[in-house]
Amino acid sequence: MLNIKHFLYDFLVAEGLPENVAIYLNMLGLLLALLLIAFIVDYITKRFLWRFSAGIAKRTKTDFDNILVANKLPRNVAHIIPLLILIEFVPQVFTDFEITQNIIEITLKVITIVLTLQIIRSLLSSIKDYLKTLPRFKDKPIDSYVQVFMIFAWLLGFFSIIAIITGVSFIEFATTLGAASAVIILIFKDTILGFVASIQVSINDMVRIGDWITFEKYGADGEVTEINLATVKVQNWDKTITTIPTYALISDSFKNWRGMLSSGGRRIKRSVIIKTSTIKFLTDEDIQRLKKIQLVSDYLDNRSHEISSFNENHQIDKSVLINGRNLTNFGLFRKYLQTYIDNHSAINKDMTLMVRQLEPTAQGIPMEIYAFSKDQRWVNYEYIIGDIFDHVLASVTYFDLEIYELSLNQKA
Repeated sequence: MLNIKHFLYDFLVAEGLPENVAIYLNMLGLLLALLLIAFIVDYITKRFLWRFSAGIAKRTKTDFDNILVANKLPRNVAHIIPLLILIEFVPQVFTDFEITQNIIEITLKVITIVLTLQIIRSLLSSIKDYLKTLPRFKDKPIDSYVQVFMIFAWLLGFFSIIAIITGVSFIEFATTLGAASAVIILIFKDTILGFVASIQVSINDMVRIGDWITFEKYGADGEVTEINLATVKVQNWDKTITTIPTYALISDSFKNWRGMLSSGGRRIKRSVIIKTSTIKFLTDEDIQRLKKIQLVSDYLDNRSHEISSFNENHQIDKSVLINGRNLTNFGLFRKYLQTYIDNHSAINKDMTLMVRQLEPTAQGIPMEIYAFSKDQRWVNYEYIIGDIFDHVLASVTYFDLEIYELSLNQKA
């Protein structure tokens, strides 16, 4: 090993300077020289690694090397050699200043741990960013796993730093921490819960990045943009951001619309309330008039003939309309809507499709359309619903029916 301890000291003493002054000047001169050498080596190493990385990036098709550069891995690695030089020669520079030497050696050891953690973080961030470019990993909670690993790495680094500063061996320090494990678990409760939750979410495929979820408890209704250890970020349809604790995904109830998006249809479930007082039996005159409606004309021909034959065969007294079998305007309207929906081009015919009468209410009887639109996009979906119910509302009067409306007199 090169002995530079008194490189300037002997020369300065020979020149007539006092020994105490020569010691300080010797230390300062060696320190400046050491720092200059470390800076030059750091600069050269950094330039070399940058050129080396750029050369590899040009010769390879993958983007991983570009991601490494973007996450400053070469820059952090470049600091290793200068740091080793400082660790090697600091004892010689401060050979006459034992207390200062000990403080600086401890500081350099701490810097070494921090630099190691920075390199690990750069590497993990690069792996995370690269995996996110791959289609099969885009919807996976990669952030959670990276964060868990980094938490353990930072804890290990933090405990190592404490052990170095206190002068206690790492094993003894870790043993002491074992007694305080209950407190540590309490402090990191949310982190542990988030880690377990992120694993369960991933394994059970409950939520993916890009899923549309609705979480009423947290006011979330939109697309999942990020899943990490502590929170799930949801960009709502009004462009606001809602953060949900990751563990809430397994402890609370929420709605994931992925099944709807992958099913090929989006549900339409809406009704109109028909005034009960407008429901009636159809007379022969009503039937003849309603046969002009093309969607139910064939149905009326077949159905009225069948009912007439039944009433005649059973000698039903039709002077009273309620006797025997009859058609009602409400039932015919339901048949009309069923036929209309069956023929609508925007409705998915391979999924559940029906028009049904719901339980009577104080306002009237709801007539509900239950179907699935082919187009799942929100704007188009709302347009389809609007188109259908524009027609429904306009067609009610043709069947001598009325839709319930709450008047001001009724409110009073």
